[in-house]
Amino acid sequence: MNEKPNILLIYTGGTIGMVKDYESGVLKAFDFNTLLKSIPELNQLDCNIESVSFDEPLDSSNMNPKHWTDIAELIEVNYSLYDGFVVLHGSDTMSYTASALSFMLENLGKPVIFTGSQLPIGDLRTDAKENLITSIQIAALREKGKSVIQEVGLYFEYKLYRANRTTKINAEHFQAFSSLNYPPLAESGVHLKVYPEYIEKKKRGKKFKVHHKMDTNVAVLKIFPGINESVFESVLNIPNLKALVLETYGAGNAPTEKWLLNCLKNAIDRGLHIVNVTQCSGGSVIMGQYETSKDLRKMQVINGKDITTEAAITKLMYLLGNKVSPKLFKTIFETSLRGEMQ
Repeated sequence: MNEKPNILLIYTGGTIGMVKDYESGVLKAFDFNTLLKSIPELNQLDCNIESVSFDEPLDSSNMNPKHWTDIAELIEVNYSLYDGFVVLHGSDTMSYTASALSFMLENLGKPVIFTGSQLPIGDLRTDAKENLITSIQIAALREKGKSVIQEVGLYFEYKLYRANRTTKINAEHFQAFSSLNYPPLAESGVHLKVYPEYIEKKKRGKKFKVHHKMDTNVAVLKIFPGINESVFESVLNIPNLKALVLETYGAGNAPTEKWLLNCLKNAIDRGLHIVNVTQCSGGSVIMGQYETSKDLRKMQVINGKDITTEAAITKLMYLLGNKVSPKLFKTIFETSLRGEMQ
């Protein structure tokens, strides 16, 4: 007889773990010792659930790469003890953290599911219960003794997405996240439907490995009509800057003004890695499709293809943290490492 899967809940902070003090109206951190009392439905799940919490739960606006490492290390030390992990996280920066973890956790053979909520768990109309219950259910899914999901996912409002394909699109609706360039891995309705054809498969024989170092000498610059030379150049000349995500128009287009192209070429010549990512929520960079991106391709700007800004910035931190050689950097960035781009 198969043993019940063991699931570890990791509470980092965020709305999902807050309860309202109805006397003061103030939100305060949820005590996970009372988890089963607050959500008795969890007793019906066919798994064993344990929890661990950050000593000081964070609003996700304060989340940074040091905290990403803390989450990665919690998974690393508990990896052999649990069959799946559910990370409870504030929604504002969830896509950044979840994307970062997808790179930091190499050869993942178990599910790491991020979830959160728009309303606190004690609220009458909360979305927290469904998000939490289904995330645990997904993390516990097994087939022939192996986890069905073997990657970092993000579950919100009835859909499980590949984490590094997500972007937060709404601050008010329960459907807070979208993955416009990649289909859901699973959907929850009357039945929980998994789409195996979209799930990342672990490479056989490859050992699970955690990367701890993320280099934060990166920046994001959004092109806009009227951007001037002094602004553009000041960003490209930030001291110690190693890589830049350049958010361009449409399919990777930028102004063809000579000063702008010269600034970019000079920056690349002195070793700055520049990644071309579209400002559009969906779609892909196709450099050279239009006249306005031909010069970018010629000067060897890195093609971000259909990667999100969140995944691009965290992938840069990961590659820089791993000290990837400048000669290989463009090739490796343009290669899908965790299913983050096509």
